Amino acid sequence: MKNLILIVAALALSTTSLMAQAVENKPIYNPQANAEADLNAAIKSAAKMNKHVLIQVGGNWCPWCLKMHKFINSDVKVDSMVKADYIWIKINYSKENKNLPVLARLEYPQRFGFPVLVVLDKNGKRLHTQDTGFLEDGKGGYSEEKFVIFLKDWTVKALDPSNYMK
Repeated sequence: MKNLILIVAALALSTTSLMAQAVENKPIYNPQANAEADLNAAIKSAAKMNKHVLIQVGGNWCPWCLKMHKFINSDVKVDSMVKADYIWIKINYSKENKNLPVLARLEYPQRFGFPVLVVLDKNGKRLHTQDTGFLEDGKGGYSEEKFVIFLKDWTVKALDPSNYMK
């Protein structure tokens, strides 16, 4: 009987672990999406809302891409900053669809590996490409402190020249 209970407990733990892993690995990129249209829509929204566009380039095959998505959505401070100052979109890069014309338009961010972040102004001009390795915490995740600094440095307000004329 003890062995049966141990077996059932082990199965329950492994099932829970597999379910948690499945949720973490839930696809967030759509290889069939029209990246050009999504990018144009994000720029149009950014112009209307006086925000910048934050682009996360990666793929469902990339564990760090999935971690970043989960981190941005689950860290309250980072999530609120993204929502307040950026139009956030994801552009797929995978064997099904590399979106090379869009990545050329973004000045080849794939050179930094994946995931990679690109910041555009409200007119679609590339302001910055961020190698996300510099945003990691050294423990297998991302650093809230580093992300907050990055996000603050590329807001509309941070780039307003009038802040530096005093």
